[in-house]
Amino acid sequence: MPDRQTALASRPPRSAARKRRSGGQRRTGGKWRRGIVIAVLAILSALPLMFHRHVPNSVGNLGSLLDTFLPWVGLAVPVLAVAALVRRSATAGVALLVPAVVWGLMFGHLLIPNGSDGGPHDLRVLSHNVDADNPDPERTAADLLAADADVIALEEITAADLKVYKRELAAEYPHVVSRGTVALWSKFPVEEGKAVDVGFSWTRALRAEVSTPEGKVAFYVAHLASVRVGTSGFTSNQRNETIKQLGQQIAAEKRAGVVVMGDFNGTANDRSLAPITAGLRSAQGAAGQGFGFTWPAKFPMARIDHIMVRGVTPTKAWVMEPTGSDHRPVVAELTI
Repeated sequence: MPDRQTALASRPPRSAARKRRSGGQRRTGGKWRRGIVIAVLAILSALPLMFHRHVPNSVGNLGSLLDTFLPWVGLAVPVLAVAALVRRSATAGVALLVPAVVWGLMFGHLLIPNGSDGGPHDLRVLSHNVDADNPDPERTAADLLAADADVIALEEITAADLKVYKRELAAEYPHVVSRGTVALWSKFPVEEGKAVDVGFSWTRALRAEVSTPEGKVAFYVAHLASVRVGTSGFTSNQRNETIKQLGQQIAAEKRAGVVVMGDFNGTANDRSLAPITAGLRSAQGAAGQGFGFTWPAKFPMARIDHIMVRGVTPTKAWVMEPTGSDHRPVVAELTI
């Protein structure tokens, strides 16, 4: 019979025994108790998506800034999902369903292929901010020619580069209207080309009527004022003023068919664009696939270049590859 000292030596420590007795319970409930902070962050990440329209513009135009980059809020989901896996937290995993579902309801349809090649169309139109500092406008012109559009709108053209584009596009596009830093080329006759005043000391918008085989269509080409993101917030007051002035003229347009193209320096989600977007359809939103980001060209993060229409129907829309500019061109096919 073992003596008392031997028995005591072979007995497991009380702490180890307690761990064995309670270990199963802790393992069962631990996955729900862990990751509370991650779960809270997951719920908080859904709030900007759900209530972005309630974020005011009174301080630094924060509402417009959030509107502009709203799809990127969804990046919180995979980042927090990795943290939840590391922590093995069931609570965080369930909480992440909230922002994932909200993001999916808002943007998920953009990721689903519509299975359509666009079908018949009457008109192909293209818009491109060609960049005043473009080092190779000849290359850009060649890329634009390859798109075989019927109407091309260009923005941010310097006087020197305008000569290049006129020379390179002349054979395919005999009809040209240029005003200030914007211009329009067309395979069809162009009438009543004129500058549109949007509050600048130089011209950054024009209106022209294109006589297509299906009838006349009013085209607007615009390059709205730039915005800045800095310590004072999202500076866009000058752009917003140009939006109001251009929006008033588009609203008063008498032609049934209207196409508005250009660099708006804002996304369709940006509430400040409402004076222009009200009554117009985004070609990308109606007939495109994906987010259609156009800027910056190397790694696009926002769609600030648009083709919007009224009285005509978009059948297909897409974004071209970079051309040497800091923006990517946007293209749409339309029926009149």
